[in-house]
Amino acid sequence: MTTTSQPHRRNPTDVLTQSVVVFSKNYLPMSRVNIKRAIVLLVTGKAEPLDRIEDNFWQVRSPSLVFDVPKQIRLTLAGNERLWKVPPVNRREVLRRDHYTCQYCGSTKNLTLDHVIPRSKGGKHTWDNVVTACDRCNARKGDRTPVQAGMPLRTQPKAPMHPVVTFAEQFWREQQQQNLE
Repeated sequence: MTTTSQPHRRNPTDVLTQSVVVFSKNYLPMSRVNIKRAIVLLVTGKAEPLDRIEDNFWQVRSPSLVFDVPKQIRLTLAGNERLWKVPPVNRREVLRRDHYTCQYCGSTKNLTLDHVIPRSKGGKHTWDNVVTACDRCNARKGDRTPVQAGMPLRTQPKAPMHPVVTFAEQFWREQQQQNLE
């Protein structure tokens, strides 16, 4: 008895798990949306396909319609893009920025905030001077700078970036990687 292997058949609804890159009217990559949202943007005229290349589409089928959804779309409206403000320097935001990790030893336990240049030495309570530190490292560093304490920072502290800028940087890095492969 012989069995023949069938090629892997994809589920017709698999295409609904795909995402589409959305570019602004000025061609800045802004975000990814699910394919359903992309269809709504295209049908309502709020977006247009960015590429017209044949193999750069997914086909979505209904009983009476076949719709080609591009992998990248461009918004046609110069929307009133939401204003984004740098969040205030507070415990929650600093912990989030530092991925809930001590910036001296890498611990994730008993986290506090530390001023890189101590306030007693003129350090400010700003994004580039506050980091996450565990109790142990914070006590060990004390009222000294990281250089004086011999405790180098794992990453240089900085203010969070606008989410669209962060997405755009990540998108272009991925594109460069794909071009190198």
